[in-house]
Amino acid sequence: MPVEAFIVSTLVVAVSELGDKTQLLALMLAARYRRPRPIILGILVATLANHALAGLLGAWLRDLVPPAVLRWAVAASFVAVALWTLRAERPVEADAAPARGLSVFAITVTTFFIAEMGDKTQVATAVLAAHFGSLIAVVAGSTLGMLLADAPVVYLGQAAATRIPIRLVRGVGAAFFLLLAVVALLTR
Repeated sequence: MPVEAFIVSTLVVAVSELGDKTQLLALMLAARYRRPRPIILGILVATLANHALAGLLGAWLRDLVPPAVLRWAVAASFVAVALWTLRAERPVEADAAPARGLSVFAITVTTFFIAEMGDKTQVATAVLAAHFGSLIAVVAGSTLGMLLADAPVVYLGQAAATRIPIRLVRGVGAAFFLLLAVVALLTR
């Protein structure tokens, strides 16, 4: 189960992050500061912290909610995230210049952590932790998924971002979440 939780979490977050506001934030930070390593490390730290909180919430709900109710709640959550995936995101604004005393790493950690609060990848992480009951595998997978989606944007910048067919990616992502909703209902 932990391997399945890791793989599904990686795929779910990587797909749902494409075209997301935090991916656009990664692009803006990369364009502004042109320092990929501290930006990617900042994304890693912020995502680990944010998704650990989401995973803990999901694990808590798993212990609190009866299995039959949880299965329906997880399926409904996946449907909601599928619909959310179809919605276009507005980018989060990055500071034009680092605040005095703050490094690019600190700015990235702060902006990413805040931007991820209530974001669909955070919600998906909570739902996956509730579904699988494997907190470490889910948080590790969701963090890897975030890095798989955001690191190329940081390194490739604007050229890659303008070539990604965002509408198609959103449609595939929504279909993927609907499939997960069906699987959640059919499995125990």
